[in-house]
Amino acid sequence: MWHGEELDLDAYLARIGYEAGPGGGELRADLPTLYAVHRAHTATITFENLDVALGRPVGLDVKALEAKLVHARRGGYCYEQNSLLAAALERIGFAVSGRGARTRTRGDSLLAVTHAVLVATVDGEPWLCDAGFGYLSPTEPVPLARTGAVVRQGAWSFRVREETGGVLVLCALRAGAWRDLYAFSPQPYHPVDYVVLSHYSSSHPASSFVGRVVVQQPGGHVRRALVGRRLTSLYPDGRTEERSVGPDELAAVLDREFGLRLPERETAELVAIHGAGD
Repeated sequence: MWHGEELDLDAYLARIGYEAGPGGGELRADLPTLYAVHRAHTATITFENLDVALGRPVGLDVKALEAKLVHARRGGYCYEQNSLLAAALERIGFAVSGRGARTRTRGDSLLAVTHAVLVATVDGEPWLCDAGFGYLSPTEPVPLARTGAVVRQGAWSFRVREETGGVLVLCALRAGAWRDLYAFSPQPYHPVDYVVLSHYSSSHPASSFVGRVVVQQPGGHVRRALVGRRLTSLYPDGRTEERSVGPDELAAVLDREFGLRLPERETAELVAIHGAGD
C-alpha cells in the first residue's frame, strides 16, 4: 500500500541515525524494531511546513518524500512524515494502515479530519504510530489494545481512551491533567486519502499551515514550536516559555532550534513571509 519497495531503506535509516542491535542485527518486524525506528524518526526529522509557507506543492509519493526528508535533510508535516514512516515500516515487514484524525487541541470545537496517523500491527496487536503531530507527538508507539493504560515516554505521559463508535482518543498528561490531542475512528485511510487531505492543508485559506511558518520538534526534556512569530518551549511539568522571533533571526532559530538550513533564496522568501505575518 505504501510503496515501501521504492524506498532506499539504508538511506532512510542513515538519515534517522538508526542502529541495529548489538553486532548489527537484522531488521525484524517486531516491537523492539518498531520502537527504535519510531524514536529515531521523531528525534531526527523536524515537523515543518516551509514548502507550504512558500506556496510550493507537497509531493507524497515515496521518491518525493525520500528526496526531501532523507537526502535534502528537510522535514515535513503529518502527511509527509507518516507517509515516509509507513513506507519504511512496510519495507521492514510491518503491516501498516492509515487513519484520519480530528485535532482536539482547540477546546470543544469540532474540527474536520485533517491529521494523518498510522496503525502498525505486531503479533496481532495494534500500535498507534505518529511522527507528525509536531511538538505534541508521542515519540514512541502507543498501544491501542490496552485503552486507559498510561504510557510513559521519558518525562512525558500518554494514554488512549475509547469513546462510542470505536473512536479512540490520544491524550497527554500536562500539569496534572489529561488533555485530548486528537480522535480517530477505525476506518482505514489510504495514501490517496492523504493526498486529498494534504491538498486542503497546503492550499485552503482557512488552513493553519498557509501563509505562516510552522516548525515544531518533540523532545525529551523540552518540546519546541515556532508558529508564526511565537516560539514556545513546553516542559513536562506543563510550564511554557514564549518569546517572539523577528524576521532578522528566523534563519538562525530554524538552524539552532530545529536543525533546518534552506538555500539562501528560499530563506529570503521565508523571511519576507515571516515579516509580513502577525
